[in-house]
Amino acid sequence: MTLVLKIDPEKPDLNDVWVAARFLREGGLVAFPTETVYGLGANALDEAAVLRIFQVKNRPTDNPLIVHIANKDDVNVLAERVPDIAERLIDIFWPGPLTLLLPKSELVPAVTTAGLATVAVRMPSHPIAQALIKEADVPVAAPSANLAGKPSPTSAKHVLDDFFNKIEVVIDGGEVGYGVESTVLDVTVDPPVVLRPGPITVGELRQILGRVEVHPIAKAEMPAEAAIAKAPGMKYRHYAPKAELVLVEGSPRNVVDKIKELKESYEQLGKRVGIMATAETAGEYGSALVKVVGERKNLRTIAKGLFKTLREFDLENMDVILAEGVEPEGIGLAIMNRLRKAAAGLVKME
Repeated sequence: MTLVLKIDPEKPDLNDVWVAARFLREGGLVAFPTETVYGLGANALDEAAVLRIFQVKNRPTDNPLIVHIANKDDVNVLAERVPDIAERLIDIFWPGPLTLLLPKSELVPAVTTAGLATVAVRMPSHPIAQALIKEADVPVAAPSANLAGKPSPTSAKHVLDDFFNKIEVVIDGGEVGYGVESTVLDVTVDPPVVLRPGPITVGELRQILGRVEVHPIAKAEMPAEAAIAKAPGMKYRHYAPKAELVLVEGSPRNVVDKIKELKESYEQLGKRVGIMATAETAGEYGSALVKVVGERKNLRTIAKGLFKTLREFDLENMDVILAEGVEPEGIGLAIMNRLRKAAAGLVKME
């Protein structure tokens, strides 16, 4: 039976936090909110507990996990060494949605890092995540709390839809802030390489570090199966709804016209079609089932609404979802990374 603990993120009840932390220490799985998405946590140093994460999620074991800490100094326990460049980023961005790929210490089990010589570490800023990790007094391995391949969870309801009675605890801390997973930066190479785009943008990193590269997988420009998964989200299809998702990229006018054309084609085949649109263009699609994901003028609203909207379409039993693309700049790169990885089809317009 899954225990659901409703905790106020503004003022976490430490008695409830203690209950969840005890389950973590004893090898249980606890889903909890972070500032990005909900995570499915286990003691990162407990091999059996970490293996349960892979089993419950149906996640391939060659897909490494991110280890979450609540004290900056704990990175020195998990990493064999922390480069100066990483220290600079930690001072600026931790706690926050930046994951650093570092040389692994011998303390971290191979199962947690998918057998790699590196470990991905971050310090979340969400008050509940902070309190839970501090109370558990162990580093917490935590991928997103969803079945492998599905849209990531941005509320406790999403977690319960996937894992009710399959894990020990779900902490309900309300909806999350960013809505997409953390930025992952490999600082074991020079120049550093973004392996997964997220809320901390490439531009922000370049302001601090100067030269920063972006891996082709981060742009979703190469087949995921061709990549060695050095970080979560680099391999396999991710974030996908039940329906076929067709992503249309290009100028807003051309995208709208193409989606209208595709909608007619699919409906003539008897398909139920939904359209994931931006606020600026949603009114152009007539009687179709249209869901507004956010605003083009504020791409962070799209990031926050992305996974929630995909899960809402699942409840509508659509056959096809036609999604508008956005410019892959700033947080838009993270949005397009997720959409391209979720898409069964891609249409590019001039």
